[in-house]
Amino acid sequence: MAVSHKSPFNCGKTFYANNWTPTHNPSGSIDWQNYGGDAIDGETVRATAAGTAYFYDAGSTSYGKWVEVRHSDGTKTRYAHLSSMVRGAGGSLSVGQGTTIGTVGSTGGATAPHLHYEQRTSTGAMDTSPTVEGITVSLGEKKAISSSNGCGSSNPYTPGEVCGSGYGVVDSAALTGGTTYLLYNASNGSNCVVTLKSTNLGSPSAVSAFLEPQGSTRTTDSGNFDYYAGPVKRSAPDQCVKWGGSVGSSSYTSPFEHCG
Repeated sequence: MAVSHKSPFNCGKTFYANNWTPTHNPSGSIDWQNYGGDAIDGETVRATAAGTAYFYDAGSTSYGKWVEVRHSDGTKTRYAHLSSMVRGAGGSLSVGQGTTIGTVGSTGGATAPHLHYEQRTSTGAMDTSPTVEGITVSLGEKKAISSSNGCGSSNPYTPGEVCGSGYGVVDSAALTGGTTYLLYNASNGSNCVVTLKSTNLGSPSAVSAFLEPQGSTRTTDSGNFDYYAGPVKRSAPDQCVKWGGSVGSSSYTSPFEHCG
């Protein structure tokens, strides 16, 4: 099934999607620009579909600061001329549809603030008639498109997806604004903790996850994240573990338990 793309902006924001004439390089890419009272400079940029984001910096040339998201069907999207990115160049991040990846700017070869956006096929070729929010913008067209990205109320991730293959949930604790989970992989004796948000989805807010095998140090993942904290993985065969996490001011800390 083909990946469906939403606008790369906050819920309710409207901007012009310009698919310039074939002289635009590369042909078929979109320049997102101001529309009405919505000024694009400094706007939050979100992934238009889920995948893995890779972060780059071409300095004062070409794309400047830019991100490529590789999607499950092999297709890719690119977001260029960013003023900031949520990871440094060379970094990567698993993203859901709506995850914040940066902010609009004018780095690289841009002459004014805008978001350069591309949809590419699994072969790397440009899709010269990209579709976002169900609206196709063909060569030479300019359309005002409103975003529904980040408007949803459910977290697109599951604990198993975050921790990876082989991990199953063995315990959980409800928080105000989310849930923290303990998972175990019987094949390698490793535990995994992840805290999933249920509020402020797609926007950075305080969330954490931690795991502490008995007799060892605690490992914590804490910060302002869009959807979850973690995964925190530790090998703890035949050991008790203390685990937990937080969303905002709501937190949970277990006793040492789940031994062996």
